Amino acid sequence: MLKKTQGIVIHYIKYRETSIIVKIFTRELGLKSYIVNGVRSAKSKNKMAFYQPLTLLDLVVYDRENASLNRISEVKLAYPFQRIPFDYYRSGVAMFIGEILSKCIYDNYQNEYLYDFIYNSIELLDQEGINLANFPLAFLLENSRFLGFAPNNSEELFDQIHETINDPVYALEEKKYLDLLIHSTYDQKLKIPAAIRHKLLDHLIQFYQWHLDSFGKLNSLKVLRSLM
Repeated sequence: MLKKTQGIVIHYIKYRETSIIVKIFTRELGLKSYIVNGVRSAKSKNKMAFYQPLTLLDLVVYDRENASLNRISEVKLAYPFQRIPFDYYRSGVAMFIGEILSKCIYDNYQNEYLYDFIYNSIELLDQEGINLANFPLAFLLENSRFLGFAPNNSEELFDQIHETINDPVYALEEKKYLDLLIHSTYDQKLKIPAAIRHKLLDHLIQFYQWHLDSFGKLNSLKVLRSLM
């Protein structure tokens, strides 16, 4: 059955000589895998640019019940990026977010509220004037709300990832900035020292690993650290 839906590209893998299998988080159907034949061929009418991580698409797809792989009938950009593909920093953040999502969203999982949050965040990442330095931290915190394990405050987060630490002054500066982030998502004016940002990123990744058993290591983390 053909269905129309919006979609956010999560990632793709190469398949055979010229094809790919792409995972797309769709608004109406959830996370789906699609095979796109011949897209890596020089003669292909389809463009690989459609299938880069976090690309926002309008789709017409074949949706067969219980099928592990489906096909795309029509694809076009829902939101043509102005900055993300052409800005090394934004591209690095997009790569990081794409990998985070690939570890948080499972096949066929459907959540329109989560979808809308991710879609709006990607649009924001493409805009001028956003606080790029804090963006990965703010995204991780807000994303955890939709996944159901967001901390209410910094003490709650640290109690979970450092259960053996009872010293109330442990990571005092980090906790201060984390509380500010929790209550001011994507705030463009909040300035956090680089050393604190690095530590907060580590703590938030530990927090995700604590809640998601299959989260594992992040390949994009080294690139993001170099940018932060």
